[in-house]
This record gives sequence, structure tokens and C-alpha cells, in this order.
Amino acid sequence: MQNANKQLFIVILLISIMAAWRVVNTGLGIYHMVPMAALGLFSGSILSDRRWAYGIPLFAMFLSDLGLSIFTSMPGFYDFSQLVNYAALASVVFLGAGLQDRRAFNVAGYTLSGSLLFFLISNFGTFLSGYYGYSIQGLIQCYTMAIPFYKSEIATQFFMNSLISDLLFSSIAFGIFYLAITRQKQLAVA
Repeated sequence: MQNANKQLFIVILLISIMAAWRVVNTGLGIYHMVPMAALGLFSGSILSDRRWAYGIPLFAMFLSDLGLSIFTSMPGFYDFSQLVNYAALASVVFLGAGLQDRRAFNVAGYTLSGSLLFFLISNFGTFLSGYYGYSIQGLIQCYTMAIPFYKSEIATQFFMNSLISDLLFSSIAFGIFYLAITRQKQLAVA
């Protein structure tokens, strides 16, 4: 298998796991413990073919939304803000394209940035849907309601769950990818 095909296989495998993870977590009531930003960041950083870099995570999100609709009581497709979530993921893929120096510190910084970017854009979609009105007060309330740090239950820590899962997935995905590439280079030398 060629180097590019191996890379694509690793990326598709990791992204498929993420899509299944999103459905399973939601079914278990562990909301937002899904590494959406890490998924886009990883794909954007690793895949040089932009069609694949954007297509794979967006398709994984579509499949997991479909899975949510079929296997859980949570709708996978709910309103206009869902389209904004896809745009948020595409924005993180774009950010990931800038991550070429994949040392741990850089990956962590990009992961934090990607998670925050996804949070800001996706919740702006909620605001645009009119849940809190169309005023500055509504915008502030929208973001305030999106960060329920005042509760202690893990299921209500939406941003923290997303951030933790993004950091974990980034560590695992980039780590596995690094090990696979290192192993491939060792075999090529031998």
C-alpha cells in the first residue's frame, strides 16, 4: 500500500471511530464528549488533498447525525444551527491545514484554538436560530447558556467535555499517526 493510501486509511479509521463514538456517547447521555474540533484539525493537518481533508470529517459528522436520528432520542438534524455546525467543522479543518509542525506543544495549541473556534461558531448558529432573540443581550445569553460551569454534573459541562475530548483525541490521533509514520520509515530503511 502506498504511503498516501496508508495515511488515508489511518485517517478514515480514526474518523469512523469518532463518528461511532458520538452516537454511543449520546445514547449513554454523555453529551458533547465528542472530539469534533480534533477531528477537523487532524484531517486538515494530515491530508494534503483538500477534498478528502474537508470531505471525510463532514461526512463523518453527517453519518453521526444520521446515527443520532436513528439510534437515539436526540435528533441528528434539528434546524438551521446544524448547518452552522458543519461550517464550524469546516473552519477547524481550515485551521488544521496550518498545522504542519506537529510537535506536542503545537498540536495542543491548535487543539485549544480549534475547540474554541468550533464552540464560538456553533453557538453563534444557535443565536442565529433565534432561541435567545436577536439582540446583544440574546447573544450574551446564548454564550452564557452554552457554558454551564455552574453545575457539577459531567453531562452539563458541554464546552469542557468538548475540550477534554478534543485534547484526548488529538493526542491519540496524532500519536498513532506519528507512530505509524515512524514505523513505516523504519521498515523502509530495513
